[in-house]
Amino acid sequence: MERSIGFKERRYIEELRILTKATALDCLIDEKFERVIYIIRQGDMGLAIGKKGENIRRMQNVLGKRIEMVEYSGERDEFIANIFRPVQLARIEKEQESGNLLVYLMKQSDLGTAIGKKGANIEKARLLIRKFWNEELSELRVDEGTA
Repeated sequence: MERSIGFKERRYIEELRILTKATALDCLIDEKFERVIYIIRQGDMGLAIGKKGENIRRMQNVLGKRIEMVEYSGERDEFIANIFRPVQLARIEKEQESGNLLVYLMKQSDLGTAIGKKGANIEKARLLIRKFWNEELSELRVDEGTA
C-alpha cells in the first residue's frame, strides 16, 4: 500500500533517527490524543526505546508530545499484535457481513488496557490498521475458549 509522509512527519522521523539511531518507517501525529506514534523498523525497537525508556523521554522533551512506538511487521496479524502489546491476542478474524476485523483477547482483564484511557489504544489500532492494511477494526472481544 502506498503511503505518503508529510513534511512534519519527516521532521519527526529524522529527529528520532538523530536522537536514537533507530529507523522509523512512518509516524502519525495524533492531535486528538496529543501524541506522535512511530512505526519502528523491525528489530530496531530496543534501540528506539533506549535503556529504561530513556530515548522515549528525550523525544517527549524535544517534541513536547507523548511518544508511542509500534514495531512494524509485514504480517498483518503480527503487526496488530505489536500495536496492542503487552496485551496478548488470541486471534484475529474477519466479520462475514462487513469484512471488518475482530480482535480476540486472551484475557478479560486485558480489555481495559487494550482499549486504553479514553479509548486511546483502540484509536491507535484503528488509525494504524487503516493506514497500513486498508482494513477497518470492528471491535475487541474476549476469546471464550481462553477466558
